[in-house]
Amino acid sequence: MIKEKIKVVCEMEITLKMIGGKCKPLILHHLIENGKKRYSELNAVVYNIPKKTLTMQLRDMEADGLIERTVHTDASPKVEYSATELGKSLYPILELMCEWGYKNISDRFEVTNGQCDCED
Repeated sequence: MIKEKIKVVCEMEITLKMIGGKCKPLILHHLIENGKKRYSELNAVVYNIPKKTLTMQLRDMEADGLIERTVHTDASPKVEYSATELGKSLYPILELMCEWGYKNISDRFEVTNGQCDCED
């Protein structure tokens, strides 16, 4: 079955479609930095969003090939998420986003769960 292609104006829009969203960059950055994580662990990282939104963001990133969902059917079934090689290739962009945010924070913002290792 051939899927209908998504039309984009330029190449930048492809990146925005794949990592744009309420928490996609945070999830992907966390998976790259910390390895495989369960849903509940990812929910703790992006605790400000509804579970339905987190689920949709994970499904989108899986469909785009940025993350992999692994179901373990041991005695205690569990699902883990990890970054794929394609997802890991976005790491430089995510790090630049962290650095920019760190350098340009203002009184309007308060970081409550810092994920970036930025230093002056």
